[in-house]
Amino acid sequence: MATSNQPADPLAKGIFATAKQSWGDLFRWKQRVVVTNELGESYTEWHAPEKLQNPISLFMQLSAKEWAYFLVGMFAWTADAFDFHALSIQTVKLSTYFGRTKTDITTAITLTLLLRSVGAATFGLLGDRFGRKWPMVANLIVLGLLQIATIYSATFEQFLAVRSLFGLFMGGVYGNAVAMALENCPTAARGLMSGILQQGYALGYVLAACANLGVGGEPETWKIVFWIAAGLSIGAGLVRCFFPESKQFREAKAAGHHISAGDFWKETRSMLAEEWRMCLYCIILMTWFNYYAHASQDSYTTFMIESKELPNNAATRASILMNTGACVGGTIIGYLSQFIGRRRAIVGAALISCCLIPAWILPETESGLSASGFTIQFFVQGAWGVVPIHLNELSPPAYRSTFPGLAYQLGNMVSSPAAQIVNAISESHFVISKSGKLVDGYGPTMGIALAIVALGIAVTAALGPERRGRSFENAGPAGANIHNDVEKAIDNVSMADSKVHGAVEVEAKRTGI
Repeated sequence: MATSNQPADPLAKGIFATAKQSWGDLFRWKQRVVVTNELGESYTEWHAPEKLQNPISLFMQLSAKEWAYFLVGMFAWTADAFDFHALSIQTVKLSTYFGRTKTDITTAITLTLLLRSVGAATFGLLGDRFGRKWPMVANLIVLGLLQIATIYSATFEQFLAVRSLFGLFMGGVYGNAVAMALENCPTAARGLMSGILQQGYALGYVLAACANLGVGGEPETWKIVFWIAAGLSIGAGLVRCFFPESKQFREAKAAGHHISAGDFWKETRSMLAEEWRMCLYCIILMTWFNYYAHASQDSYTTFMIESKELPNNAATRASILMNTGACVGGTIIGYLSQFIGRRRAIVGAALISCCLIPAWILPETESGLSASGFTIQFFVQGAWGVVPIHLNELSPPAYRSTFPGLAYQLGNMVSSPAAQIVNAISESHFVISKSGKLVDGYGPTMGIALAIVALGIAVTAALGPERRGRSFENAGPAGANIHNDVEKAIDNVSMADSKVHGAVEVEAKRTGI
C-alpha cells in the first residue's frame, strides 16, 4: 500500500552503526519509523512528528478503566518512592538515633539499591509469566511489613539487614507499576502520561518530606514516618486486589492458551539472544539516570542542614518545593517528548540542568535554595519524565514488566554507592559557611557529580535508539508468542501454497490444458 511518506534507510545493525545513525537522526526533525503492512512486510519511512495536542484532549482519550489502571500504578510507584525517601530525608535523625555517622546511615541506602535488581528480575519475570496482579499485590504488602520491621530494629546491624531485604522487595514494584499504568494508554497520550507517572517518585519524596516536617526534628520521630510508609505500601497492595488481571493475560486465558514454563523460557532465551545490545544500552542509560537522581536528591536535605546551617524545618520546606519543581518539570517535558522526541527531550533537559548547577549550590537562604532547587529539579525530573515510556517503547513487547524494571534496577545497583560516595567525600572535604565555620563540603561535591552525570546522560541518549510511537498494546504474554510464531509460519506456508496453486491454474487456463 503506497504512502505519502518518504522512504528511509533501514534501522542500522550493530553498536557503532546504530550510534552513528542515531546521532544523525537527532538533528532531523522527522522520525525514522519501521512500518509493517497487513501482509507482514516491513519497511522504513520518515514520519513527521504528531501535532502537539491540548493536554485536556489527551486526558479525555483515556477511558474510566484506563484512568483507574493508571492511577493505581502511580499510587504503587508513589508508595515505593515514599518508602525509599523515608530514610534518605531522615539521615541526620537516624545518625543521632543509632549513634553512627551519616555515611554509615547511607550504607542502608547502598544495600537497598544493590538488592533492588534482584527483586526487579524476580517479580518482573513472575509478572510476565503469571500476570501482573498477584506478584504486585504480594510485593507491596511484604514491602509494608518490612517497613514495620525496620521500626523494631533494636541494633544498627538489624537495621541494615532489614533494609537489605527491603531493597529486594522494593525492586519489584517499578516494572509492574509502569506496565499496569501505561500498557493501555492511547499512543498520542503516552508522553504526557509517562511524565505524570514518573513524578510518583517526586510525589513520594514530597509526601515523605511533609511527614518529616509534621513530626518534627527529634530523633525518635523517624519511626512515625516509617509507620506512614508502611500504611501506604500495604494500602496500595490491597487496592490492587480489586482490579482484574492485565488485558493480555485475560485474552490469552480466554483464548485457551496454556503457556508452559518451557515456552516461557524458550521465548526468553530467544529475546535475550536478539535484544542483548538493547538490554545493555538501557542498563547503561539507567545507570546514568539513577546517579542523576541520587546525586541531586538524596543528600540535598543534609546539604542544607550541615553546609547551609538551615534548621530541619527550613531544609524540609525547601526540599518540598524542590520536588514540586520535579513534579511540574516531569509532566511538562514528558508531554513535550511526544512532539519533539524522547531523546531530544532528555538531552535538552540534561544540558540545561548542567548549566544551572552554580545557581543550585551557591545560595545561602531558604528562599534562594528553594527557588534554585525547584528550577534544577524541573529539568532533572523533566528528563526522568520521559523514562517510563521510553523504556516501554524500547522494551520487547512481551517483557514490559521485566525489561523496564530490570534495566532501571540494574542501573540502581550500579549507582547504589552514589549517596555514600557523596557523603564520604563531603565529610572529608570542608568549606567555610556563611557563619565562618568549617562545614562539610556537600555543595562542591554534589555540583561536580551532577555535572559529570548530566553530560553522561546527554551523550548516551544522543547516541542511542528511539522507538517513539511503537505499537505494543496487542502483544501476547511471554511464551504465547512461540505459538504465534508457529501459527504465522503455517499461515505463510499456506499463503505461499495458495499463490503457487493460483499461478498453476492461471497458466493452465492460458495454455488451454
